Amino acid sequence: MIDYPTLKIIWWLLVGVLLLGFAVMDGHDMGVGTLLPFVGKSDLERRVVINTIGPHWDGNQVWFITAGGAIFAAWPLVYATAFSGFYWAMLAVLWALFFRPVGFDYRSKIDNPTWRKTWDWGLFVGGAVPPLIFGVAFGNLLQGVPFQFDAQMVPSYSGSFWQLLNPFALLAGVVSSAMITMHGGAYLAHRTEGAIQARAIRGATGAAIVMVLAFLAAGFWLQSIPGYKITSPIDPGAMPDPLTKTVVREAGAWMANYARQPLLWLLPALGVGGALLTTMLLRARRTLCAFVTSALALLGVIGTAGASMFPFVMPSSSMPAASLTVWDSVSSHLTLGIMFWATVIFMPLIVLYTGWAYSVMRGKVTAAYIRENEHGAY
Repeated sequence: MIDYPTLKIIWWLLVGVLLLGFAVMDGHDMGVGTLLPFVGKSDLERRVVINTIGPHWDGNQVWFITAGGAIFAAWPLVYATAFSGFYWAMLAVLWALFFRPVGFDYRSKIDNPTWRKTWDWGLFVGGAVPPLIFGVAFGNLLQGVPFQFDAQMVPSYSGSFWQLLNPFALLAGVVSSAMITMHGGAYLAHRTEGAIQARAIRGATGAAIVMVLAFLAAGFWLQSIPGYKITSPIDPGAMPDPLTKTVVREAGAWMANYARQPLLWLLPALGVGGALLTTMLLRARRTLCAFVTSALALLGVIGTAGASMFPFVMPSSSMPAASLTVWDSVSSHLTLGIMFWATVIFMPLIVLYTGWAYSVMRGKVTAAYIRENEHGAY
């Protein structure tokens, strides 16, 4: 069996892969939903937009469920603490997601302009709100979350929902929202043609520029935000107990990993470069390549956040020693080992099935297709 310290690192990477998979796969669905009211000028055009993601959106949402399940199983303390502290934020995500299945299934059931426009805005909410809230959550993680543990390791959260909406967190929300909109625009440009494609390209280009500017601004701002640093010896093979270490906050601590490993600078460079390259490829109508570079930009942004915080997963601003890290917030050796081999077996099958589904339903979605499938299409 793989040793315990190695499994802890592997699961930090695997959770990152699952979050990236969610951002790339379900993210482009959400980006399309965000653009829906703006790129579709008529009911027929909006049906074209919806049907680019109609066959896949529910399958892509499995990445979200799997990522949540992986955090629950691999990092139970993180799951319990985060869902307590971010309770209302998570409920807002859930409420927004309610609009998606109902909107897709019922939007075109009634041929009424008011009915359909209402569900179009519902799909917009379901696509725009979750990325914004996830970005705000990451912005708060980088600043530290006000929680602590008692003697029985029961977490308590002392913040409020409105405290989550601080300036830096909102800036992180802009980064997240813009990059998902860019990604959805790139996908929409690949699946459509004519006026819809042109509008999708403009939307994706604008979102990419906003993402780059907000990402750079957040990076400069982060250097002045007190980060977290472990000052006591670490035993990577020890059983989980977050209260056995000492942690201090100091300015610039989030940049320490980049000083130790200069190759990590490739991650923010990939985030910026991938977004800029996406805009150039879209203007050249190289839409499939643009979708790939957009996904690489997501990798760069998410990787930058993970590399900056490592080994921290959920720092505590009210009790720094209680901060949750890769080393002390995980499940048992046996649990991580069983989950690892289950992932090795099943994740390739999921990727292969998803790839097959997209290959079968590839191609442009056109107005003629919608007319021919008036009662079968969304």
